[in-house]
Amino acid sequence: METTPLPRRVIRPYRPEDRPVLRAICADTGFLGQPIDPVFEDRELFADYLTSYYTDAEPESTFVCELNGEVKGYLMGSRFPKRKASYETRMLPGLVLRGLWRYLTRPYNAASRRYVRWILTQARKENPFTPPDIPHLHFNVRPEARNLAATVELVDTFLRYLYEHGDKQVYAQVVTYESRRGVRLFARFGFRVIDQREVTKYRDYHPEKVYLFTILKDLTLNPKLYGVDVHDQPET
Repeated sequence: METTPLPRRVIRPYRPEDRPVLRAICADTGFLGQPIDPVFEDRELFADYLTSYYTDAEPESTFVCELNGEVKGYLMGSRFPKRKASYETRMLPGLVLRGLWRYLTRPYNAASRRYVRWILTQARKENPFTPPDIPHLHFNVRPEARNLAATVELVDTFLRYLYEHGDKQVYAQVVTYESRRGVRLFARFGFRVIDQREVTKYRDYHPEKVYLFTILKDLTLNPKLYGVDVHDQPET
């Protein structure tokens, strides 16, 4: 009886040749894990904003997930919040001008125009608190590679990297909706919720409310994702 070989998963540091694939993954998972296109059609601008700092200015803090030799996901992080803020201060005016030029001269479709208006009027108000001067992370994985083992290995690799460099805390901002993620799940992996806001840009596309949570982990207690007794944690 023949058995199907298990997929070979590798977590490794980012390499410059990964850049186009990571940008594509960013756009392909940008709308609640699905392609961003129904919400915003300008994939290049979307990927520029969300990935360029990590790949171009702090690539040593990015890790990729390979499945059978193909890059299927990434974790992007930063150990230097002030460096990232400085980079964004220099980059954002150019991104805004590109977006407005396209908005006015090669008109975006109706959905994209709504998205641009949301960015200009609501995005800042709907962003939950982020702790200053603390490393952060975010990750995206294609659907065919999403599983708990891959996520734990990817995040643990980054947490170990932070711990080895002397960092004591890390935060992330995570989209939650329905029962997909909540306080109990974050607590199970050693994170606590420090703020949350509803994200209204999804109201036209998703029947339930969508929230953005800021979650924080103390690496001095445990520098890995780990299970804890969560029976006393409140339901969400």
